[in-house]
Amino acid sequence: MDKELRNRISDILKHEVMLATGCTEPGAVALSVAKAHEMLGTEPERIVLYLSKNVFKNAMGVGIPGTGMIGLPIAVAMAVVHGKSCRGLEVLTMPDDEVADAKRWLEQHEKDIDILVKEGCDKLYIECNMEGGGHKAEAVIAKRHTNFVLLRRDGEVLLDHSQGVVKESGGEDDCGCRQRLTARMVYDYATTAPLEELEHMRDTVVYNTAASDCGLTGMGLHTGEILMEQAKGDTVHTVVARTVAASDARMDGCTKPVYSNSGSGNQGIACTLPPYYYGKMKGCSDEQILRALTMSHLMSIYIKQGIGRLSALCGIVNATMGVSAALTYLEAHCLATREDKEVDTELTFSQVGYAMKNMINTIAGMVCDGAKPSCALKMSTGLYSAFVSAELACHNRVVDATDGLSERDVDSSIGNLGRLGHDGMNETDDLVLDIMMHKNK
Repeated sequence: MDKELRNRISDILKHEVMLATGCTEPGAVALSVAKAHEMLGTEPERIVLYLSKNVFKNAMGVGIPGTGMIGLPIAVAMAVVHGKSCRGLEVLTMPDDEVADAKRWLEQHEKDIDILVKEGCDKLYIECNMEGGGHKAEAVIAKRHTNFVLLRRDGEVLLDHSQGVVKESGGEDDCGCRQRLTARMVYDYATTAPLEELEHMRDTVVYNTAASDCGLTGMGLHTGEILMEQAKGDTVHTVVARTVAASDARMDGCTKPVYSNSGSGNQGIACTLPPYYYGKMKGCSDEQILRALTMSHLMSIYIKQGIGRLSALCGIVNATMGVSAALTYLEAHCLATREDKEVDTELTFSQVGYAMKNMINTIAGMVCDGAKPSCALKMSTGLYSAFVSAELACHNRVVDATDGLSERDVDSSIGNLGRLGHDGMNETDDLVLDIMMHKNK
């Protein structure tokens, strides 16, 4: 792989794997509010948010870090009282006294906040309109969680990259990737790039294992805690338990930031912890684990390019497909070590493709019904499927090209999944949101 292509792929990886505190949709909404407040320059008297349905549903039922509360109003209050837009997706990282200030502000001003769904916009769209002291400010985020496309104060346009965002777009633009990836490209980069180019991936382990430790103390649905009690040293169950514990913590409002993938903390958790814990438990080398981490994250990013950043297709699908690729890679090295021989690179690449095709025909229909504590359950389902799919792949067993979404070529199969997630589930999005807004609680 030539250096220019390596550099483009490295840029994608650094751009898409980043720190975030709490669920990224409330974080992005808070970011827009913080920016609008900074432009307004005074106490807001009215705040109106227009959100795409995908952002709206992902922010309805998730815990807001350090508050013990769910939903957007408290996130808006935190952004108004102590938010700093320069913090990006860590805008909701605040000490207890600042959170207390936000709660007091919300008690007095909740009636001044309106949160509405915007139709016909990009699937990731956040518009904050704020008024106060005779002034108006507007901040719009679209396509990516930290991507401001419009900033305006009292009619004066300070930034305008908004052309084309008030419509649904897809694929490459949604994920902001200038380089279209392929499975071969990802595999070659992960397995051959100089290690110094991959060192930054070690940070994902430091932060995401800390969230896992937090979740194992009993948070969310206690999924990780309960599974760990039953694992009794079993490798697969231990890996799954440790991973979903981080989701338990994050969905319950844990204040520890995690490394996200493609704008999702849960996807970042899923891509990071299984290759790390599995590699450690199987005695893999630090280099093998680092390369597996890279493969897991980058495969997920590649698959997400076709689906789009937000979709009715749960992000655990693409994330655990990346995991299945990484597990297959690690197992190939374990087998080579046991048999005292070199890894067959071409065979391993074929098996990585087998694992992902097996995954496509297993969990392709998993629907996103918003961010919430039960996301940990979906993560466990995807991870168990990843282990089964990888195990079959290591025995050269793969779903037939005539089965479902699968084709003979792995990239074509991934392309079919992208079509399902981006184009085929738009009506599902509408129905899920309607159910969530009108159910009897």
